[in-house]
Amino acid sequence: MARQQFLHSLAWVTLGLLSVCLGKTVAAADPLRSSSVGEAGIDAIRLHHSPYHLTGRKIAIGQVEIGRPGQFGIDKAVARNQAMSIHRVFYRNASPRINTNVDGHAQNVASIMISSAKAMRGVAPGARLYSSAAGTPKRYGQPEECLSAQHIAMQNGGDVRAINFSFGEALRQDPRPKPLLDGNALLTQCVDWSARVHNVLYVVAGNQGKGGISIPTDNYNGINVAFTTRLQGLFRKVDFANLGDPSGSGSAIEGIESNVGPRRAIGLVAPGNEIEMVSLNGTLNRSSGTSFAAPHVTATAALLQEYGDRQLRVSCSKTPGCTLPWTLDARRQEVMKAVLLNSTDKIKDEGTGLNLKMTRTILDKNNRSWVQSDAFKDRKIPLNIQMGTGQLNAFRAYQQFSPGQWSPESPVPAIGWDYRAVSQEAAGQRSRGAQGQPGGGAEEKRSHLTSATALPAPHTAVPSFRDYVLEKPLQKDSFVSVTLVWNRLVELVDKNRNDEFDLGESFRDRGLNNLDLYLMRADDDDIRRSIWSSVSEVDSVEHIFYQIPKTDRYKIRVVFQNRVNEATQTYAIAWWTMPASSK
Repeated sequence: MARQQFLHSLAWVTLGLLSVCLGKTVAAADPLRSSSVGEAGIDAIRLHHSPYHLTGRKIAIGQVEIGRPGQFGIDKAVARNQAMSIHRVFYRNASPRINTNVDGHAQNVASIMISSAKAMRGVAPGARLYSSAAGTPKRYGQPEECLSAQHIAMQNGGDVRAINFSFGEALRQDPRPKPLLDGNALLTQCVDWSARVHNVLYVVAGNQGKGGISIPTDNYNGINVAFTTRLQGLFRKVDFANLGDPSGSGSAIEGIESNVGPRRAIGLVAPGNEIEMVSLNGTLNRSSGTSFAAPHVTATAALLQEYGDRQLRVSCSKTPGCTLPWTLDARRQEVMKAVLLNSTDKIKDEGTGLNLKMTRTILDKNNRSWVQSDAFKDRKIPLNIQMGTGQLNAFRAYQQFSPGQWSPESPVPAIGWDYRAVSQEAAGQRSRGAQGQPGGGAEEKRSHLTSATALPAPHTAVPSFRDYVLEKPLQKDSFVSVTLVWNRLVELVDKNRNDEFDLGESFRDRGLNNLDLYLMRADDDDIRRSIWSSVSEVDSVEHIFYQIPKTDRYKIRVVFQNRVNEATQTYAIAWWTMPASSK
């Protein structure tokens, strides 16, 4: 009897140990952690939990496609699917047609952003999603697509922070004679105009597949997204299906699958191969493409904006009018773009912090890293042709954004961002101690935002350059990452003067002012002595990723180099460095 009791107890102990082991195995294989939204991908799930609690709550984001996702209570196709709650759906700029234009692709894309399903949690399940179906007119559809985008941008009281484009137009459908990807297609100009006027970050699926949907991937003011596939369990290799770069094809595709001239198209990459999504009937399915990479970026903006609004409530309640480091500039689309681009993963940090604590090395189609590309070696090339600045990392984006806004008028911390202005009218002035502040021009009159740093009075000079002096010396052999972004000036040719795009209207391209970015020793004042720079003549982004040669104090300089349109140019900048004392 005693022997039987002993064996019985031993069996229970064994089963207990086995259950513990199995529990660890299950935890290690947690599908959320291994998903594109988890640690294997953009590491956004971490932000959903304590101490962050960021789900995009009350933040409005948008979606424009040919079709739309289904809305519960309106469309039969989703009658049994309550995994996600769409805030509102439209057909172009009007109410939706019930059970019409509902599309599986649009449903999949929406689920990556806002799904609350236990088995497939979206990046920002608490966000408010507004979606419009542009439809498929018999002629080319860019005017209707622009109308749809404008309508979404004006939802939520005009407070929509980012809009996802997981669709596009083939260049062969563009009505211009001999059309090229030169930024002048109507939908491309519409995106650049709306980004500036409605203060919306446009996230556009990069060109993919022969012939592609290349319009509006030639935009300036949004972010174009290419997609990565898994390598050794992590999303970190550019997928072969991406197009939009001339690798192996020479100049034969220039202006057709890639931008005209040296201007780079891709801003960053995100997971897009075999991505889990929720279908119309509520089941899970997998698919691949840039269409499914872009919504990772759009929804990450919602997480950051929720954090920014939370900080604004605290800051503004204590000090009326909001003071640095948190002002309404945190809602600027240029700030979001700079933060997302500057916080990407490029090369894995080995625990020293020298590589800015990046989590993985991202490889292009030919297994080359960012530091093996022309973008790392050539000051005139800010973006890697296949991966832009690197791969989206939502948690690193939070780390980049959370230190807040810092003025160049006093030393700045190792990580931060700013929104400000420079002017060609102030050529030769020193920026240190200047009082000029950025803000909107006439084009911002319809925006729901007012910059906390108001447009300077006419008598107040805006300097021609700004210096951001880092308060602590930087560690030798550590990397510096800095991103500068600003807008191309596209204006609406408003025939009926209602301040809105209407069918039959067009846009006017007034070009891109040229700003440059320099990394300098703190005591130097001549840009010819800079240790590195980003001086593209064609891009609306400058990006520095450079290894510090000597422990010393450094500064970042923004220079208004050449004027093409307005004399004053607003910009956003984000920086990430490693102080010597933190090694």
